[in-house]
Amino acid sequence: MASPSTATRITPQPSRSATVPATRYDRRLAEILTHATEVFCRKGYEGASMRDLSRQSGMSLAGLYYYFESKERLLYLIQKHTFTTIVQRLKVRLQGVSDAEERIRIFILNHLEYFLANPAAMKVLSHEAEVLKNGFASEVAAIKREYYRICVGLLDDLKRERGFQFSTRIAVLSLFGMMNWIYTWHNPRVDADALSIAREMGDVFLRGVMAGGKRRDGR
Repeated sequence: MASPSTATRITPQPSRSATVPATRYDRRLAEILTHATEVFCRKGYEGASMRDLSRQSGMSLAGLYYYFESKERLLYLIQKHTFTTIVQRLKVRLQGVSDAEERIRIFILNHLEYFLANPAAMKVLSHEAEVLKNGFASEVAAIKREYYRICVGLLDDLKRERGFQFSTRIAVLSLFGMMNWIYTWHNPRVDADALSIAREMGDVFLRGVMAGGKRRDGR
């Protein structure tokens, strides 16, 4: 049975950024989303106004409303873009990897790598998770459910491959709890980079899962 030291097998992979917007409209839209993320991060969704967003982006209010009819649509697009990007990058990185433990470690690295590079987005997603309503909320929730199910599948694969018995739900939610609050404490001046933290966090998580998940054969 592989040990948590398997983390040393995972090597940095080239960052797969989102597709570069092809049109001037798309490029400007991406810029506005970046500015809006910074405003929501600093002021909170309720405290931010369209005028704040206009000043941050350097665009007139009329121009801003040309792209977005409301502040809620801005938040929706930020959340949709973030989760879609994370899921797409993860699927690419998992291709061709069959070892269950290594796939979990890739999941952890992919998550931490994105959010350490985009801490403002992580704060906005964490603090404004319940703001969206109706169709906006449903669409984002569907992407989040897909991401959660991917993680569930990875843990279930580990259980089958190694013969462990543990609560997949508790394990998955505990893992997200470890990863999602990194923006509150990570200091790039003193803390390690995403790859090093992913290795250590993977060790902590997998040692716990493997130690607590008794094998069906009793060993």
